[in-house]
Amino acid sequence: MSLLVVILALAGCVVISPFGRGDNDLHETTVQGEGARKILWLPISGFISDAPSQRALGLVQQPSTLATISRALDKAAEDDAIGAVVLRINSPGGTVAAADEIYARIARYRRETGVPVIASFGGVAASGGYYVAMAADRVIAQPTSITGSIGVIIPGVNASGLLDKIGVDNASYVSAAHKDIMSPLREATPEERAIVQKVVDSLFKRFVSVVEAGRPELDRDHLDDITDGRIFAADDALRLGLIDKIGHIDDVLALARESAGVDSARVIRYYQGRSAPDSILSESAATGGLRLQAAGMPVDLSFESQAAAQPLYLWRP
Repeated sequence: MSLLVVILALAGCVVISPFGRGDNDLHETTVQGEGARKILWLPISGFISDAPSQRALGLVQQPSTLATISRALDKAAEDDAIGAVVLRINSPGGTVAAADEIYARIARYRRETGVPVIASFGGVAASGGYYVAMAADRVIAQPTSITGSIGVIIPGVNASGLLDKIGVDNASYVSAAHKDIMSPLREATPEERAIVQKVVDSLFKRFVSVVEAGRPELDRDHLDDITDGRIFAADDALRLGLIDKIGHIDDVLALARESAGVDSARVIRYYQGRSAPDSILSESAATGGLRLQAAGMPVDLSFESQAAAQPLYLWRP
């Protein structure tokens, strides 16, 4: 990708546009409606992580999902005009730790402020994306949403066969037998598999308990199927009690106003930098940085910081 960018730049058709205030303040903008009362539209998108992401070939560092959501909720807690919060979730999940902490932050916000929280599903709200929605009062999926994937995965690979073929030996030194557990350089022992599986089972048990607490109307007769990692279309999710309703954005906002006890309210979004979002679903320069275009088209050079061997609440086809 970097070679492509260099080639395009030499051809004179790449534009790199800097933007950003140069400050760290979190700003507010109205994207819809009017009135004294407010509905906070809070996107949770992409890979959920507690690690900053790198963009524009590493030139720009953006705060993690956890940092972004925590900061937004702290700001919202100080604003008595906010009558409801909409979590717009479009995420396949992410790390166990980040999803669980975001869930806890949302639950604390609800508990301390009494402000209703509504989870609105975009195209995908699976695994860790579904996990954080369990902290909301109500869950609405659009007709084409994919959700579910309740489960845990710790990615791993065994490359020992390949190393044997090319004549490379594992020469690691360890302080104890299990120090290099899940090493890709050798076959796992049955005991090691049992150790890792115990960790996965513990994290999975917590996921299920969070779902059961957040979804009291869940069809427990089908709990084994619901929690076997499969994904669900919106209509099946509704039938099984995974969501409360199927609807579009207008339905979500109507429910938000009803939950806030108002007939009208301004929909607001938070942003950082000079470029404010101008609609509910528009992208914004959340952290400042660089926008790169090639021949008038945006070039996405983003990548997520994802360590391979860590537990994930993630749907990864």
